[in-house]
Parts: sequence; structure tokens; C-alpha cells
Amino acid sequence: MSILNDFNGYNPTWCPGCGDWGIGVAIKSALAQLNFTPSKVMVVFGIGCSGNMNDFLNAYAIHALHGRAIPMAIGMKIAKSKMPVLCIVGDGDCYGEGGNHFLHVCRGNHDITVIVHDNGVYGLTTGQVAPTAQKGFKSKSTPNGILEVPINPLSLAITQGATFVAQSFAGDTPKTVALIKEGISHKGFSVVNILQPCVTFNKVNTYEYYRQKIYTLPDTYDTSNREAAIAKSIEPEKEKFPIGILYKIERATFTDQIGSISQDKSLLEKDRFVNYDILLEDFL
Repeated sequence: MSILNDFNGYNPTWCPGCGDWGIGVAIKSALAQLNFTPSKVMVVFGIGCSGNMNDFLNAYAIHALHGRAIPMAIGMKIAKSKMPVLCIVGDGDCYGEGGNHFLHVCRGNHDITVIVHDNGVYGLTTGQVAPTAQKGFKSKSTPNGILEVPINPLSLAITQGATFVAQSFAGDTPKTVALIKEGISHKGFSVVNILQPCVTFNKVNTYEYYRQKIYTLPDTYDTSNREAAIAKSIEPEKEKFPIGILYKIERATFTDQIGSISQDKSLLEKDRFVNYDILLEDFL
């Protein structure tokens, strides 16, 4: 319990009943159960209600610009490749503003874990529609209903090269803890999309809504079967939400393929002497 307490920052200011509370507890519990300490993990937060956890989680952490958490996490991992790196982001931050970065972190198989608070709205700015919202969803920014179809983060991650793709529900903390632990332990890019009710601005995707429509993937499900994973990933289009690991394979990570990073030393630990005369020869 003392390790868990070490991760505590300021008291959270989320709305009572918000799914962020369950996710926050799950993240701290997962880190403690993996025997990490605040000085042994790096975390990047996006902008939004989820990003406010920057004040509530004690770790080597930074609050990124909107949509830019992933590239900052990639840089941190390349520099300090032996330390675990987490991105804690919202669906608007990651799949909206940061959608281009999400595509490329998947294909690069960067060894970081992205934990997404997926609530369908921009909660911090009082409920505008997010890219995961269902077609027709009404919000302050779409009073007549959103015209676009929602982004499907699960199928997007699988088809673009992610090697660990999971989904959880903020109302099931033990399952969320387990999936976050598995995502962090996975060597390669992992994303855990967490269905998170926003009790203030999303009156559609409530706790009761998800409890009626989620189901846990069976133990017999083959997580290495890409076609099966894609089939499961599109079930939310029919309001069925699989919970568990949809897809998991092994593939060389980005940092493992960088020649200047050895197995025993990260870039920050290497001799950083630079012969600037050699570098300048091409410009003289």
C-alpha cells in the first residue's frame, strides 16, 4: 500500500462519478503492482480532463500540448529506452488533435503504452463532440447531431501496426488494472482504450449503457489472429463492446532497431562527446 500511496499527488477535482476516478485508481494500482516507483516511470499527459491527472499522479511526468503527448513520449523513450513510458490521454486529444501521431506510433511499434479515456466528448471544455462520438450525437458543438461516423480506434490500431490492442471499461477497475499491467509489460506499442462515462456532458454512453452492451472476450479467444481482432474491433458499430485483449503479437520495437542504442545503455547513458569539427566539414 505504501508504494501505491507514493504515486498520489494532489486530490483529484473530477466531477463526482466521473469515469476518470476509476481509471486513475487503476493506473496507480497497476504501477504499484508492477513494483514501479515514481522515479522509475515516465508519463506524458494530454490535454483534457484526463490530462488533469498530471497533478494527481506523482511520477516523472509532463503535461504536453493538445494532441502532442505521443511524439513527446516517443522522444523520451528513445532517450531513456530502459524506462517504461506511458501516455495518458483523452479520445479527443489522441484520436482528434493527435490522430496523425497515433497512426505513426502504431506503425513504428514504439515501446510505449497509451491509455485512452474514451468518453465521446471534450469534457474539459464543457462537452463538445469528440471523434469517437456516435453519428447523430448532440452536443454544444453539434446541436443538430454530428454528421460524421465515429473513428474506430481499435481497428485503426490493429491495421496500422500496433502489437497490443486492448479495451476496458472504467466501471470495472480490477479488469482495467490487469489490462494496463499487461499493456505496460508488453514489449512494443500498446494501447488500452477505456470506455469512460462522462456523467456531466454525455447522457448517452452512461454506466448503465455500457454494462448492458459490454462483454468479456472468452479465454479461448486467439489474440494473435489479426482477422478475428479486426472483426471484434468493428463490433462497436453495432453497439457491442468487447473487453479484453483484442490483439497481441511480437515484433521488433523501434528502439531495438536503432543502431546507436545498445542493449545495456540508453542514449542518455552513452558517451555524449561530439566532434563538431567533423560535423562542420560538410558546411565549410
